[in-house]
Amino acid sequence: MQSDVKTVEQYLAELPEDRKAALEKVRRIVLENLPTGYEEVMNWGMITYQVPLETFPDTYNKKPLMYAALASQKNYTTLYLMGIYSKVEAAAEFETAYKATGKRYDVGKSCVRFQSLDDLPLALIGETIAALEVDNFLNQVEAARPARKKKAA
Repeated sequence: MQSDVKTVEQYLAELPEDRKAALEKVRRIVLENLPTGYEEVMNWGMITYQVPLETFPDTYNKKPLMYAALASQKNYTTLYLMGIYSKVEAAAEFETAYKATGKRYDVGKSCVRFQSLDDLPLALIGETIAALEVDNFLNQVEAARPARKKKAA
């Protein structure tokens, strides 16, 4: 369920009340823990927390790097956490910590799905968002890139 709206406020306004309340709570946790240097915008049809192109313009698709995102899908709400999925160890640590909370662990590629706030360990989400300063995230991105071919002089 992608949205074509231009602002976060418009996105939230078009949601049913129960979804809106859950997304606003998770959004508040993200914003309270988001390190300096990321920006909150509407991108890819969802609320996105990204590295601005002015900070890191060298992306494969010429779009900002997504660090995290929130989206209301048809049957659930999704929290994308690119910071932990760009490093195998971080993903494993997140999974272990998440399961230790006793909450329902429902993940997809680079995301956690939840149907209610009861499914989401908010303290862990806050810690996860706070864990990667922009420079550290960019170092992870660079380390994950395949070696670039050097141009012949």
